[in-house]
Amino acid sequence: MKMKILGGAVAVAAIGAGIWAWTTLDTSRNAVADDTVRLADFTSTDAKAVKRGEYVMRAADCSACHTKGNGEFAGGYEMPTPFGTLVSSNITTDVDSGIGAMTERDFFDAVRHGQGSKGLLYPAMPYTAYAKLTDQDMHDLWAFMSTVEPVAHKIDETAGMPFPFNIRLAMLGWDMLFFQNKGFEATASDEVLKRGEYLVEGAGHCSACHTPRNALGAEIASQHLEGSRVGAWFAPEITGNAHLGLGASGADEVAAYLGTGTDGKAMATGPMAEAVEHSLQYLTEDDRLAMAAYLKSLPGSGATAPEPMTGLERGALAYEVNCSACHGTAGEGMGLLAPAFAGNHGILADDVTNLAHVMLKGARAAATDVTPTSAGMPSFAWKMDDRQIADVLDYIRNSWGNAAAPVRAEDIGALRGELDAGAPLR
Repeated sequence: MKMKILGGAVAVAAIGAGIWAWTTLDTSRNAVADDTVRLADFTSTDAKAVKRGEYVMRAADCSACHTKGNGEFAGGYEMPTPFGTLVSSNITTDVDSGIGAMTERDFFDAVRHGQGSKGLLYPAMPYTAYAKLTDQDMHDLWAFMSTVEPVAHKIDETAGMPFPFNIRLAMLGWDMLFFQNKGFEATASDEVLKRGEYLVEGAGHCSACHTPRNALGAEIASQHLEGSRVGAWFAPEITGNAHLGLGASGADEVAAYLGTGTDGKAMATGPMAEAVEHSLQYLTEDDRLAMAAYLKSLPGSGATAPEPMTGLERGALAYEVNCSACHGTAGEGMGLLAPAFAGNHGILADDVTNLAHVMLKGARAAATDVTPTSAGMPSFAWKMDDRQIADVLDYIRNSWGNAAAPVRAEDIGALRGELDAGAPLR
């Protein structure tokens, strides 16, 4: 009897899920897309559409996630998640291993609805944001993708996902709970802010990294763009908050950072450097300014500066010996060669993952057309123990007008182990 009841409940749930998918994952707005010609059998002759589509591709940062040593867009980029490691797919025009067998409507369904040729997609592919892309941008992106050279490179996207997370059908439940399948609806009346909002919330999918996620991997709407841990990095708050966000920076400074990886103080490293290199540097200045204006218009977390720490003599000495030659005795930095600490709000978050990561493993800043020689930082894992690194970070986060919470040595130690950075030489 219990089995019958259970079976009935599963059947009802399946029917309910099916009805939800039919009504909510509605692809009728993709009816404008062709459903007869495969990508492999089509190459756009509309040069203007192809050029516009390349711009959409850059804005959406497709290249960064779908390219890793096997050819442009051939996939293989690993994306660690709390549920396992996903591998990006091959999105070249190859029929067998890429998306060459897709029609334009299939392509629209994958990008905007998370329905791929192998089943439901995982939100590591940010269809939750791409759902906002306009029909025109999608048409143009399709035109550009038709010009991509086919690369035969088979990918098992879920090979690193343990059971049951490797079951794509489970994403149906996730979509039921968290996916809002809606086009772009601007919240601002100002045209510049509208454009910025479209780029930030749509193609740019900034919230995918900069918004905290719940236990099921969905973005927490109440903390939108207020900062989040992303693997072994931290994506900081990028709202108008004056202490941790962009409120103290001018829109021109934010736009400069997006285009070059630096605003004269902070420097992009890790995943943000990749975003600058592959995506943001290719946007127009007007679009970067629009993004900056929109981000600065968001109220953010409301975080305020604490009282600066005192008793930082050990950190001050270690900084003078190890850091001041590049970063300056007053934290002024060296222009494009080393970031400044004075007035750098990117170093003040309670989560010190980025600073600790750079101290332990070193880092490279973004290389762009404007800044082709990217700055580099050596590792100090061999030289400093966890307490010494914490002391240095406390000093730079509480000097030259800065104020931030104390750094715990045990957090440095945990990241040292996570990064396999090794112990200091003694």
